[in-house]
Amino acid sequence: MYRSHNCGELRIADVNKEVTLAGWVQKSRDKGFMIWVDLRDRYGITQLIFDEARTDAQVMQLAKSLGREYVIQVKGTVIERESKNNNIPTGDIEVLVKELTILNEAQLPPFTIEDETDGGEDIRMKYRYLDIRRNPVKNSLLFRHKVTQEVRNYLSNLDFCEIETPYLIKSTPEGARDFVVPSRMNPGQFYALPQSPQTFKQLLMVAGMDRYFQIVKCFRDEDLRADRQPEFTQIDCEMSFIEQEDILNVFEGLTRHLLKKFHNIDIDKFPRMTYDEAMRTYGNDKPDIRFGMKFGELNAVAQHKDFAVFNNAELVVGIAVPGAASFTRKEIDALIDWVKRPQVGASGMVYVKCETGGHYKSSVDKFYDQEDLAKWAEITGAKEGDLILILCGPANKTRTQLSALRMELGNRLGLRKPDEFAPLWVVDFPLLEWDEETGRYHAMHHPFTSPKREDIHLLDTDPGKVRANAYDLVLNGNEIGGGSIRIHDKATQELMFKHLGFTPEQAQQQFGFLMNAFQYGAPPHGGLAFGLDRLVAILAGQETIRDFIAFPKNNSGRDVMIDAPAPIDQAQLDELNLAITLKD
Repeated sequence: MYRSHNCGELRIADVNKEVTLAGWVQKSRDKGFMIWVDLRDRYGITQLIFDEARTDAQVMQLAKSLGREYVIQVKGTVIERESKNNNIPTGDIEVLVKELTILNEAQLPPFTIEDETDGGEDIRMKYRYLDIRRNPVKNSLLFRHKVTQEVRNYLSNLDFCEIETPYLIKSTPEGARDFVVPSRMNPGQFYALPQSPQTFKQLLMVAGMDRYFQIVKCFRDEDLRADRQPEFTQIDCEMSFIEQEDILNVFEGLTRHLLKKFHNIDIDKFPRMTYDEAMRTYGNDKPDIRFGMKFGELNAVAQHKDFAVFNNAELVVGIAVPGAASFTRKEIDALIDWVKRPQVGASGMVYVKCETGGHYKSSVDKFYDQEDLAKWAEITGAKEGDLILILCGPANKTRTQLSALRMELGNRLGLRKPDEFAPLWVVDFPLLEWDEETGRYHAMHHPFTSPKREDIHLLDTDPGKVRANAYDLVLNGNEIGGGSIRIHDKATQELMFKHLGFTPEQAQQQFGFLMNAFQYGAPPHGGLAFGLDRLVAILAGQETIRDFIAFPKNNSGRDVMIDAPAPIDQAQLDELNLAITLKD
């Protein structure tokens, strides 16, 4: 038996017990006649004491050789500490060591394995197995486990059945790029790794499984960000004989349960906002509603003077920043520089300070009088002491720029508090979106999303105005889940493929298996998928997902720890018939 107890469980009630512990040496303090060692495992830290008056000389000598991260086993007696440590649960006791065994020596780690480390992100990712020993990363992974277990239990109690679907599937042209896998047994043919189990979960509904879920790996070969990985995990769900309202109620319930479980927060209502309203009011389809700064459109009150910048713009729009009239000119100029960065792309910014006594001071006083500026304040909701910031230009681009500015100010002003949670449903997404590059419409979500019945007639005349039975669940400015009511009949699915530019032959080749299944009695069905990585991060008060994934990739999609992706040798290429394919 390597241990009778772990390093986080001994308490004052255990004094005089004979115990066996095993773990890693966190640190050692040698006073010559006495040595203290902090022994660490996944559960915590226990202080060991080696005392030349009470410890065998050989054991004492061995203790002097211990280095950081040595793996050791000790046997000894629990005693009360003279100098207690209130910062750790085991701080009332220590173990007087009688026997010491070095199970494995260790090289000096490339960074300090403590909560506050001296290791940069690159080095910590290279030695991720050491990084996980640190409490912040270890606790993030344990938190992920707890969330996952709660999700499984909650859905299972609602009669959802967890079913695994294949990882080696057929590549489809819609959506992000696929990761492809060559087939040795079928030369020149390839599998794809699933971007989601979409078609399989729909087939499970045809199969009568009624309520399905799966905590599943998905893969997308796309550009990466701090909150995006080439492989990610979904809580994937599908239900039969339901309408949109049924799905929203079930997953509101799950979200409420998680917030109550992990933060003891009760959320009464999940507001609902249409996609059009979200874009018009916040400039994006995943608004953070923990704070205000709603958009105020100013065209009607700003395009009647000789200020050509506004007069020539498709949209003039502003926000009121609370309490920011005190910003210095230097601070405002810094914000102007911020919106001019290539990542945002604005050409400039107009500001108005709402000063005491109903007086306004702006960067365009030459063109607008106090009455004009008062109207701007009314439309943006600005009060005395606020600062109005205004952008203008092409409508969609300007809304995106102002949305970025709003979020940046929310961060700078401390308005995006990690311990506050504001969920929101965004509904009525467009079914299709125009792609300038390809010159055709693409499905905004996926080709199996059902159009609203009352909009189907617009598919032939004005496809951009067709709304989908689609919905996203937003939490604190992040999309944590999204889904839709699906098409469940062959005729509507064929119509959808037609408007996405598929010929009947292409539709049959790519998705014939699904349309054929619809002919055998497909029930009305729909579903939703949560992004587990992002959900867990937000529940933990963070927005980047990397620390909640055991072995993440970097921003180039590389695993720097195992050095992947990597070349394969010629023999493997030949066996997979890739050499000929590559030459062609």
